[in-house]
Amino acid sequence: MPGIVGIITARPRAWAEYKLQQMVASLRHDASYVTGTWIDEDSGAYIGWAARKGSFCDAMPLENETGDVSLFFAGEEYPDPGTRKELSERGHAVNDHGPDYLVHVYEERSDFPATLNGRFHGFVHDRRRGTAMLFNDRFSMNRVYYHQSKDAFYFAPEAKAILSVCPELKKLNLRSMGEFVSCGCVLENRTLFEGIEVLPAASALGLRHGDVERRRYFDAQEWEAQERLSPDEFYNELRNVFSRNLERYFNGHQKIGMSLTGGLDTRMIMAWRKFAPGSLPCYSFGGPYRDCQDVILARRVASICGQPHEVIPVGQDFLSRFSHYAERAVYLTDGTVEVSRASDLFVNERAREIAPVRMTGNYGSEVLRWVPAFKPGEPTEGLFHKDFLPQVRAARDTYATVATGHPVSFAVFRQAPWYHYGLLGLEQTQLTVRSPFLDNDFVRTAFRAPKPELARRGPANTDVCLRLIAEGNRDLGQLRSDRGLGANQNTLSGRLLHEYLEFTFKAEYAYDYGMPQWVARIDHAFSPLHLERLFLGRHKFYHFRVWYRDAVADYIREMLLDSRTLSRPYLERKGVEQIVAGHLKGNRNYTSAIHKVLTLELIHRLFLDSK
Repeated sequence: MPGIVGIITARPRAWAEYKLQQMVASLRHDASYVTGTWIDEDSGAYIGWAARKGSFCDAMPLENETGDVSLFFAGEEYPDPGTRKELSERGHAVNDHGPDYLVHVYEERSDFPATLNGRFHGFVHDRRRGTAMLFNDRFSMNRVYYHQSKDAFYFAPEAKAILSVCPELKKLNLRSMGEFVSCGCVLENRTLFEGIEVLPAASALGLRHGDVERRRYFDAQEWEAQERLSPDEFYNELRNVFSRNLERYFNGHQKIGMSLTGGLDTRMIMAWRKFAPGSLPCYSFGGPYRDCQDVILARRVASICGQPHEVIPVGQDFLSRFSHYAERAVYLTDGTVEVSRASDLFVNERAREIAPVRMTGNYGSEVLRWVPAFKPGEPTEGLFHKDFLPQVRAARDTYATVATGHPVSFAVFRQAPWYHYGLLGLEQTQLTVRSPFLDNDFVRTAFRAPKPELARRGPANTDVCLRLIAEGNRDLGQLRSDRGLGANQNTLSGRLLHEYLEFTFKAEYAYDYGMPQWVARIDHAFSPLHLERLFLGRHKFYHFRVWYRDAVADYIREMLLDSRTLSRPYLERKGVEQIVAGHLKGNRNYTSAIHKVLTLELIHRLFLDSK
């Protein structure tokens, strides 16, 4: 994804500058990206960047009036409306849009970057003080990879940038692999690559000639220690914060598109942000079988709000180029997403044609309703070598340790940067993604919800979300969600609809990822009837079980039965052959296992086997 790369070293300029150029080149994934470099030989700072043309951080570096402070910024920051005015009154020249004000925030506020609000990372070089600092956001959602060698400190928004100049790091970390297989992500700020780590949340590192002074500018306990509110107090505070801060996420000069679903989170945005009729393009992602609940309800939401709506379909255009999108998704994200996210790459490419900025409801469920998105799972029996299985089992213990404590802390400081980051990183290679649900004030308020222990028994604060929608827009408040929540849910017909939609949601999951093997055998016996058409497409736009079995079977066979794949030391050859044969025949369901093995093999070929 776009971002900043750097080398801090005392080595000669020719050595460092050559490596810097390699790192920058590795980030240029699209012809629309703009890139550049900046060097201060005296301090050993070699900085480069890549950004989407026209985005918030298109023009780097940012410099103060005297030219002795240079700031490099990646991502977006959503300041208090009074920030620019305050800086202007203090004598700084500040534009109405863009990031130029940030260098002056650094000059004026001794606690920089603690007051910043958004998803970002940056580097500031101060010649007056003789200091340099690498920093990131308090959730670590604009990821920074780093590696410290005896000669230099390297950092980058993608691991591949570091691998391009440190080929000795091209080996897998077995502990991280075990976590990836078990949890679908790597935990505790590790990466898949030995010797490369992720900068912890809220970091502010002092850097000079390869020396590193580590500091954190924020601790989650600050928010955890707040006094909890009563239900009414919490609702009023959350409403005030959400309605007050929402506008900042629609600022800027770039066109914004609204990515609508049938859930509550995007509806909260639409209920409280008032748009002129026809001014906000809205879109949803659709599948090949029928209009899913997201599409059906998003159309109604857009209509109520007087906005246009279109569907981005995922069908033959995607499946005919599945290998391209699968390999590209893994490559762009350094293996932090599985090949199942190939469809997300496809739809975000097309969303970029509608608008370069995509507004979403991402993270609302996690922050407000404490929905856990991942947990450890058992690998398919006989698929992995017995010597590797202890690493997979160890992931359960690590997860149990990190999942303790306040549920909002787990959601925003662990689940979001470890599990959700991969998809965000993939999306942001195509466009700018915004969501108001990781706003600093909003998350701080979420920590004050009454009785957070309710998260152990099920989703919390659903009524708060429904109440917010109804208060912001009465008509939207009368519309049910994709799972039947909301309007009339306490009536008999409402309860029956809710139960029906819950059944179809679970049935679709079962028919795809979760289908037991005995059901797969029955389904295979009735395959001429194409029973999948009864279940699939009601809630999801992607259907990998049947796609692997039918449309992309040749690619699965070619990749997984290749001698290179079968020779990987952590795999059991016979196990791989069995899952491919069973799934492609149709009498077994190994969708999740194919995701894992295919992703791991692509990681080998794209990052480890390549020179």
